[in-house]
Amino acid sequence: MSHTRNIQITPADQAANPYFYVPFDVPEGTTRIDVTMSYPKADNCVIDLGVLDPRITDYPSREGFRGWSGGARDSFFVARDDATPGYIHGEIQPGRWQVILGLYKVPPEGAEVTLTYALDDAPRQLTGQPERTFPVRPGAGWYRGDLHTHTFHSDARGAPELLHAAAKQAGLDFLAVADHNTITQRRYFHPQSSPDLVFVRGMEVTTATGHANVFGVDAWIDFRMTRPEHAHVLADMVHEHGGLLSINHDKPTIPWDYELPDADLQEVWQTAWLAYNWIALARYQERLARGLRISAIGGSDFHQPDRLLPEGPFVVGSPTTVLYLPELSEDEVLKAMKAGRGYVTESPTGPHLAIFIGEVPMGGEVPAGAIEARAEVRGAAGDRLVWVDATGVVGETMIDGDDAMLTWKGAPKLFLRAEIIAVASHDRIFAETEGAKVHISDADLIDFEGQPIRRALSNPIYINS
Repeated sequence: MSHTRNIQITPADQAANPYFYVPFDVPEGTTRIDVTMSYPKADNCVIDLGVLDPRITDYPSREGFRGWSGGARDSFFVARDDATPGYIHGEIQPGRWQVILGLYKVPPEGAEVTLTYALDDAPRQLTGQPERTFPVRPGAGWYRGDLHTHTFHSDARGAPELLHAAAKQAGLDFLAVADHNTITQRRYFHPQSSPDLVFVRGMEVTTATGHANVFGVDAWIDFRMTRPEHAHVLADMVHEHGGLLSINHDKPTIPWDYELPDADLQEVWQTAWLAYNWIALARYQERLARGLRISAIGGSDFHQPDRLLPEGPFVVGSPTTVLYLPELSEDEVLKAMKAGRGYVTESPTGPHLAIFIGEVPMGGEVPAGAIEARAEVRGAAGDRLVWVDATGVVGETMIDGDDAMLTWKGAPKLFLRAEIIAVASHDRIFAETEGAKVHISDADLIDFEGQPIRRALSNPIYINS
């Protein structure tokens, strides 16, 4: 049984709500739903695709989500035993389902969208959802991971198996797979998580005016934000589930344009440094200087292609988040992320940067007053170490060896953190990553070559004033 429906989408629809709902009825006994969408695709006409079952409510909904593919697919199926990547298989509830169209770009003349539905009632065995596993690698130490990657469960071309292989090739210890607005990548990553490579549950809440990563939550989190204050609703939902919320790539071309919620983390470094990451870092610095305590993380935002790439500056693990853990497990990774027990570096083999005040590590707190801080630095000979507090740069020194211990004395305001800035390595890194340059507009020309290139960023140590 199939049906076809034509819908005229206009700019007025987009202005009223970035999500457009098209209902259709599913009778008792249905075991599979197929939907196909067609519309006049163009640079100024992009329509996203998803589906909701009868349990959905107005925002925020706790259930009823059955899949999202954004602009990556024009068709999907949902069945009792299987589903298209990005869509959730399981019981097909009878009643009013809805195709959800994301009105990302609508031309002035509007666009006609054609939806075709096919319903099937052939017998199908009900298949359950995968259960989370709890692998552990014993031993305290520094562990390396990428906290922002994608598979073909959203808009990448590569399968989870390929991303898994790429992360192992890069030598990572943990990996967060944060596909856009969906959690179905867990079908692969829950059973495949192991002591060799621990997978961290993730989902990227993706909207036209800001992205945020959700970590450590098995449930779907409603992404249908339409107002600036919905950012606070998002944070509440994530924290109700015991998860962490991170503001993603707060820089061009998709900055965070919602109100700032109670975020646990900020992605201060996404893909190669020259991709406007100094803007995200400046916004992070401003938030710290206002007294907020938000831990810094980084992630490649790597969209796995349909083949395994060689190592390089635009692959998984570039940049890498390095965390000090009592053991490698998802729970300990999440705790260290929240606490800020680590740093971000350019790659899995990038410079090591750990700072301490006495025995207090990154993420910790010390009383106000005169202090002596030390930085452990490896792999950055000839580059520059910079110390930063709420007032800006308070000290800098050249790194004179591949294994250095550098100190700084003073009375920092609110926090103290450190950066490694490329000097001896600048020309090499610039040549390798120049392709990351993105011009916002013809009038906005940046002196990329003169822009300081960070090689590593520490989390702050906070000053209790």
